[in-house]
Amino acid sequence: MTNTNLLKSVIVAKGYTQEQIAELLELSNATFNYKLNNKTEFKASEIKKLSEFLHLTEEETCSIFFAN
Repeated sequence: MTNTNLLKSVIVAKGYTQEQIAELLELSNATFNYKLNNKTEFKASEIKKLSEFLHLTEEETCSIFFAN
């Protein structure tokens, strides 16, 4: 399960909007919102792209995308 609160705070802290991140991932805003609300899961390729784009450490990536 994704720690969506942490992901949202990182996105804001880095100066991006959810719409910009959805565009980066080539997703509609609605699809990205589903992922943010844990209705669907992020794909491995999306996690990789987000981790690189947001310059996340391994620890941050694990805390966000592999939360219990």
